[in-house]
Amino acid sequence: MAIGDSEARVQALNQAVLTADDRTRAYIDALADDSVKANEKDVFVMQGDQATDPVTGAKLKLPEDADDVVNNNLVRSALEAAKAAIQLGSADAAERLDAAAALMKEPDESRLPLIDKALAAEHDARVKAQLEKARATALLASEDPVKRLAAAQALDQSRSPDIKPLLNEQLERETDPQVKTALQAAISHIDAGLAWGERLGVLFSGISLGSILLLAALGLAITYGLMGVINMAHGELIMIGAYATYVTQVLFRQYLPGAFDWYLVAAVPVSFMASALVGAALERGVIRYLYGRPLETLLATWGISLILMQATRSIFGAQNVAVENPAWMSGGLQVLPNLTLPWNRIVIIAFAVAALLGVAWLISRTRLGLFVRGVTQNRPMAACMGVNTARTDMYAFSLGSGIAGLAGCALSQVGNVGPDLGQSYIVDSFMVVVLGGVGQLAGTVYAALGLGLVNKLLEGWTGAVLAKIAVLIFIIVFIQKRPQGIFAMKGRSAEA
Repeated sequence: MAIGDSEARVQALNQAVLTADDRTRAYIDALADDSVKANEKDVFVMQGDQATDPVTGAKLKLPEDADDVVNNNLVRSALEAAKAAIQLGSADAAERLDAAAALMKEPDESRLPLIDKALAAEHDARVKAQLEKARATALLASEDPVKRLAAAQALDQSRSPDIKPLLNEQLERETDPQVKTALQAAISHIDAGLAWGERLGVLFSGISLGSILLLAALGLAITYGLMGVINMAHGELIMIGAYATYVTQVLFRQYLPGAFDWYLVAAVPVSFMASALVGAALERGVIRYLYGRPLETLLATWGISLILMQATRSIFGAQNVAVENPAWMSGGLQVLPNLTLPWNRIVIIAFAVAALLGVAWLISRTRLGLFVRGVTQNRPMAACMGVNTARTDMYAFSLGSGIAGLAGCALSQVGNVGPDLGQSYIVDSFMVVVLGGVGQLAGTVYAALGLGLVNKLLEGWTGAVLAKIAVLIFIIVFIQKRPQGIFAMKGRSAEA
């Protein structure tokens, strides 16, 4: 394994792996780590400056004529494959799965006895399926066309993108017409499977973007849609929620490191309350003097947004801060070989649905929701009925602001958190609310999901910038033709 030409060394490695013991494993690891020296007669494993016998482990004196064993790319690949083959006997199923995947990348027919032995002893379904793939890829290199044909047909059923390069390589050097046809069919079926994975990936990305737009616009659907306040500081309320999540993360890391994975659960109410309190102060200090004057509201809240951004820069700095995903939101759910759905996106979609259902219930089924609807439809009559309209205004605006904070909490898990975070979503939020129909939660849902899907579909054809422009043009044309949005107000709501 250390002396001779590369092909002879690789063949010796493959033979040694079949009956490998602990000494053989240690020797292969030493070869892979370039810790072996040799002369014409003997081989030495180096442990620092001390030479040892690879068979007995006894300490030896290193001869002067011993040189480093040099491994070229072919031998290194064989060493990695040999290490993977040895791992097939591991007690850990994850290690065996990784080993089978590594063997599949370096197919060699001489390892078939080892793979067959591992298959006979394997009970884990995932590992067994991977070993079957590794066996089929090993047979692709066989000199027997019958075995190559069987391998191509077996790999046809796997539909794995990892196998496609191996099939293409074999197709280039294949001479048997029947095997060639089988290889082409397998490649064609893999391409069809990959196409479906890409389509579903675009669909999921569109739904994910739509859920983010929905979260960002849901609070605005209350402050602008129901109350008629053009709140240009809505994006900064989203930013405050994101920074509240960051602060919660820092506190958990410092004082509760053992419960760090649950910091996000605590950050949800914290981000809601932080933005809701800022919203309450904004409504009591500025907005209540400007009801019914939309232009003044726009200018005042735009100035407040600049103040909030600068205050954030002064407290946290101008650079983005890092917000980590909890362990349970890391990784993803593999649906197809080329489609993995990230857990953080899945959780955000579920979170958006929960927030939507909560807001719908609050507006339609609670006393506060009744007061909000009554005040926005007919303020004088609501006041005559004993409703404290000023307090209702503050509660409604705080609710919309708190929902913006929840959006910031969610956005902190998928993007950068910085002072300019809200500026990326304020325009999109207004577009969603106006397109869906002012004051209509159902319209907000349809508009958010529709814009998310259209945006992702167009990105694949035109690129991100042109897709954004196309969506904006569509919204302008749509509003020109239907100013009331997708869902128009009816009855007394429309008259108000």
